[in-house]
Amino acid sequence: MMRFFEAVWLLVTALCVSVCGAAVRTGLDGVDVHRGLFAGKRIGIIANHTARDVQGRHIVDVFQAMDDVTVTALFSPEHGLYGTEGAGDTVDSMTDPIYGLSVRSLYGQTRKPTAEMLRDVDVLVFDIQDIGARFYTYISTMSLAMEAAAECGKRFVVLDRPNPITGLHVEGPVLESEFSSFVGLHPIPVRHGMTVGELARMFNGRRWLADGVQAELAVVPMQGWQRGLWFDQTGLAFIKPSPNIPDVATATVYPGLCLFEGTNLSEGRGTPRPFLQFGAPWLDPETLARRLNSLNLSGLRFAPMSFTPSASKHQGTECHGVRLTVTDREKLDAFWSGVAIVNEVHRLDPTHFEWRASHFDRLCGTAAIRAAIVAGESLVTLRDRCAAECRGFEKARQAYLLYR
Repeated sequence: MMRFFEAVWLLVTALCVSVCGAAVRTGLDGVDVHRGLFAGKRIGIIANHTARDVQGRHIVDVFQAMDDVTVTALFSPEHGLYGTEGAGDTVDSMTDPIYGLSVRSLYGQTRKPTAEMLRDVDVLVFDIQDIGARFYTYISTMSLAMEAAAECGKRFVVLDRPNPITGLHVEGPVLESEFSSFVGLHPIPVRHGMTVGELARMFNGRRWLADGVQAELAVVPMQGWQRGLWFDQTGLAFIKPSPNIPDVATATVYPGLCLFEGTNLSEGRGTPRPFLQFGAPWLDPETLARRLNSLNLSGLRFAPMSFTPSASKHQGTECHGVRLTVTDREKLDAFWSGVAIVNEVHRLDPTHFEWRASHFDRLCGTAAIRAAIVAGESLVTLRDRCAAECRGFEKARQAYLLYR
């Protein structure tokens, strides 16, 4: 199965290089230039199926081909080493059938590598494609692994990859400390506009790791990436980083549409268009589409439709709702569009609408948004406050940026 996937991936890569020119090279493509970080070392790798170079080689193959380097362990995040496990599903440790290496789960009994897990590791390498939203858990895995590396005296190396929804747009509340969780550990906005390498530098430099520890951190940067690039402008082939992020369009709306996870609305999981359609059995799709379009949300239009999810909320039950079309992704404020949609559905039918309150607040990083919606208050003041927070964050992050 894995060899078939590799063959398909090589074909996809060749087509993308032919059509797009592949202007961007990831950190994995640059490891040869940074061999001094790895020479003579035992390497532990935190990765999944997205860790491929421009030739389509998996990170394990890349490192095993290097002289004087020994790969001793693999570590898998949410969704597993091959990205096939469902959201929130426990991932078991295993022995990889292709490489014969132990794969230690960081989304099972533990989410932070233990000292025993790192006993045979000198350098811990992180290479996973993120999507640019605070609550996407791969950056939490990275943060906890950095803590473990710091505590155990191990070097931590991030092989950088693009932020697929650009490094320019910053949106949403900065996380309040009381809402720190695995879907948001640190005080950053929902849409942070940073790469994983830049985030690692910020987590380390601001001493946000537990007890203020600092890792011996190195970032192998990309070549050719600019902050204004969307992933489909990089020339790299998009590998869906998790089962419900199949393309760049989905990643674009995810920072706002993921908020539906904190309600009883289906966010489209179990359909071919997760996060690009949503609904519930009790909604009137025509009325909902009309009211959402009347909001004139920049970069979005809505069309009525019905669907039956094969998984997650309302599984096997017909849901009525809308399908989203992104008309201008540069103008889209994904997070606040998500808030506006939740607010409108709540106003449309507060009897049937239900909160999953603690999760909604964790996703937002504050309870203030839900409280304002419940009270029927204007969200303008909150949005202005968050905009000011984002401006402050953008100033603070300047010291950690690697690309312009």
